[in-house]
Amino acid sequence: MREWIPVPGSSKARLVHTALERFGAAGYEAVNVTDLAAGAGVTTGSLYHHFGSKLGLYAVVREEAERRVLDRMEGAAAARAGDGPAAATRAALLVGFDYLATQGLARLLAERHPQAGADPVESFLDRLTGPGGTPLGRLLAAAWRAALAAQAEGVPPDRVRAALSAIAVDGRP
Repeated sequence: MREWIPVPGSSKARLVHTALERFGAAGYEAVNVTDLAAGAGVTTGSLYHHFGSKLGLYAVVREEAERRVLDRMEGAAAARAGDGPAAATRAALLVGFDYLATQGLARLLAERHPQAGADPVESFLDRLTGPGGTPLGRLLAAAWRAALAAQAEGVPPDRVRAALSAIAVDGRP
């Protein structure tokens, strides 16, 4: 069992749940520690005790959201692998978008992580689009995050999804 998985109803669980809602709705910068603690019905001391900082709590919920979306993206890519890399990549982008949009987590993964480091979605897309030194995975990750941001800002999901579907992902110059 992962260390961070909280006991249902515990202070830690309430903080994680509140953080998913708040960061998912507003992003990292717009949420403050006082609001997170109040939303969870705990003190700020409890937040610091369990996660060390706002960034510590954010990192936990961000990692979990990334793990869940990547599981779905990998499954979609595997299901369409026989149709070629472009179809597999398109399926991964759309399934990832659909999942985050329906879960209310589009804004959470639309933004870059406040800590520098490897981007797991970008890394996955790099592997999926193949070697060759092209920045295709990076560019696709940026477009995917822009689509998530557009949805989080109120663009209807079907319009965003149509735009994602229109992206050429075959990797040819």
